[in-house]
Amino acid sequence: MRQVIHRILSKNTLSFSLIILLAFTTALSAQEGDPAKGKSLFNANCAACHQLDKKMTGPALRHVEARLSDEQGLDRTWIDAWIRNSSGVIKSGDAYANKVYNEYGSAAMTAFPQLSDDDISNILAYTAEEKKAPAAPAGGAVAVQANSDTGGISNEIILGALAILFILLAAGLYLVNKTLRRFATAQNIELPEASERTPIWKAFVQNQFLVMVVAIFFLLSSAYFVYGYLSQIGVDQGYQPVQPIHFSHKIHAGDNGIDCKYCHSSARVSKTSGVPSLNVCMNCHKSVYEYNGETSPEYSKEFYDGEIKKLYAAAGWDDTEQKYTGESEPVKWVRIHNLPDFAYFNHSQHVTVAGVECQTCHGPVQEMEEVYQHAPLTMGWCINCHRQTDVNVKDNAYYTKIHEELSKKYGVDNLTAAQMGGLECGKCHY
Repeated sequence: MRQVIHRILSKNTLSFSLIILLAFTTALSAQEGDPAKGKSLFNANCAACHQLDKKMTGPALRHVEARLSDEQGLDRTWIDAWIRNSSGVIKSGDAYANKVYNEYGSAAMTAFPQLSDDDISNILAYTAEEKKAPAAPAGGAVAVQANSDTGGISNEIILGALAILFILLAAGLYLVNKTLRRFATAQNIELPEASERTPIWKAFVQNQFLVMVVAIFFLLSSAYFVYGYLSQIGVDQGYQPVQPIHFSHKIHAGDNGIDCKYCHSSARVSKTSGVPSLNVCMNCHKSVYEYNGETSPEYSKEFYDGEIKKLYAAAGWDDTEQKYTGESEPVKWVRIHNLPDFAYFNHSQHVTVAGVECQTCHGPVQEMEEVYQHAPLTMGWCINCHRQTDVNVKDNAYYTKIHEELSKKYGVDNLTAAQMGGLECGKCHY
């Protein structure tokens, strides 16, 4: 039998070698894995407890396979067993498994029996990649310099245009005066001497009608500007204070798509929208300890990372030890939207009952790096909204009768908030 096998192999040495080489290449490629697929698997299964370069609920995983092999003498078989059933490895008495288990608070890692050998290879390939240096924002200092230069050129152009206009007006007045004198000379018209002319102010005072018209004009103009000034008192549209911790709504509500009511949860059930506690921030930022999104010359990665550290200091979170120190401090947020005390506004009535979107009053907050007051929040602004907004009366059996009666009274199919009593003084004023 052995001789037969030897003859077959000797006759097909090349074919057999190719088969062995192909099998080895396939196994090697499967062992190496795909870092791109590994990243997706890592984010879906591992990122809740692990980061590549930072200790969190579990250890950092950058080059984990090489470290375990060099420092502990553990091979891929041990890694597969640990990922699929860490509790089983611990119960088997494995020394390193029990060391890790005790070091991280006796919290066993979640088992992932569904991960195939290829999945684990892909994840390990992702963890084996070298850390990439953050890319510097394109056109940083150059862009700033260009902008400053552009601003200077535009100012010089404007000043030069105004100077040229002033010169042309002066030249025009001189030419008109000279032309009139030539015309008077040609027509033998005798012009009075400068000393014989009536002063302009005296001619103005002698013309009572002109005095009355000018007086009325100045009174009306003064009243208009005084009214405009007084009507702006307490209106803070565009108000954009600097906050103690820079919170970017553009990143959170825009880029990451976080619902406004996740942070301002009391807007659903309360009069006020509420300021989220730092615990709400830490729900995410226990794991999100650095910023890896888009940057700009004004807001760099270092800037955002520094603001996250301010959050940690306020919450009393030790990022190195991954635990709270108990030494927290309040964040003195600066209020932006503030209605007068005599005006009543209920967030839940608008958000939950009426279904009004946050952006209707607060503007495109998902595009704001720093939040500002978008709307004037004046009485007229609110009344216009009540007059223009239709009330959703569909499938609301409690108000069926009054809806029908009001529809007949006003002769309309859709009722506005104003027709439902939204203009009554007592609705907004105590």
